[in-house]
Amino acid sequence: MSFQDPRWDPEMLAFSRMMEEEGARHPPIALTPPLDEARAITEAINIPLCQGGPVMAEASDRWLPIRGRRLFCRLNRPAAGALPVLVYFHGGGWVWNSVDTHDRLMREYAAGGGCAVIGPDYALSPEAAFPQALEECAAVVRWVAAHGAEWGLDPSRIVIGGDSAGANLAMGVALLLRQTDPALRLKGILLNYGVFGVDLDTPSYREFAEGYFLTREKMRFYWECYCPRPADRLNPLAAPMLADLKGLPPVLLHVAELDVLASENLDFAQKLRDAGVPVEFKLFSGTIHGFLRGLNHVGAARRAAGLAGAWLKRVTA
Repeated sequence: MSFQDPRWDPEMLAFSRMMEEEGARHPPIALTPPLDEARAITEAINIPLCQGGPVMAEASDRWLPIRGRRLFCRLNRPAAGALPVLVYFHGGGWVWNSVDTHDRLMREYAAGGGCAVIGPDYALSPEAAFPQALEECAAVVRWVAAHGAEWGLDPSRIVIGGDSAGANLAMGVALLLRQTDPALRLKGILLNYGVFGVDLDTPSYREFAEGYFLTREKMRFYWECYCPRPADRLNPLAAPMLADLKGLPPVLLHVAELDVLASENLDFAQKLRDAGVPVEFKLFSGTIHGFLRGLNHVGAARRAAGLAGAWLKRVTA
């Protein structure tokens, strides 16, 4: 990592050094299929970061009948009653991670936002290329809108969100539902350092191509896994930067400063504003991609979770 950069947030730097040391205890993660071993290593490194945090009134694993299969979901509920719902799509380049690696973050959002949080374990790439994960995630939101009351939820107050590739899926779902389910009115979209475009030569890609956790090489690999057909990368449901964004609900966008994706996040925020979408935007100085993993170690991660909780309360009030 480029640990000599003076812009590093000190806690972010300490956390990144700790994670690099932890990663060195495991075999290198190879960006070549099959990915079973690499995924197991990723889970082993990330799941311990979920320790602690808010205790839920209910934390249960559920299965939904989605697109001909039973899709595993994690439900975190901070209290009884007909709560609003955040459907949250975990990040990991469409390739890694799970509801287990993101359980702490989802519990933070549930407690801070006073809402239930449902995390779908959508199908990963390259085994499931675009648009399978997108269609599964959209189907979960449709199910919540139609049947959420069966789980004691308020299906009239749904927010969707995600981080990194999960933020890409959240935007894709919002755009897809705008076309297919115009009566399904989302209350908001929560986006953390998202993948919104396919341009790997933006200013931040050039500046942070190596040495800041997420590299240009990794992003190229992720796009090749998720959209192996180059034509799909021109589909606005895969690359929301290409979409008409008019008519979307309010958006909260949190961005890491030292991130290859920073430029496209800044551009995407402006594109949303130009389309008349209400946007709350915050750049977290000195942080790198994935900083929300560091809730136990990085103050910026806790501040981001707190701000998102307050925003969730407002948009679902």
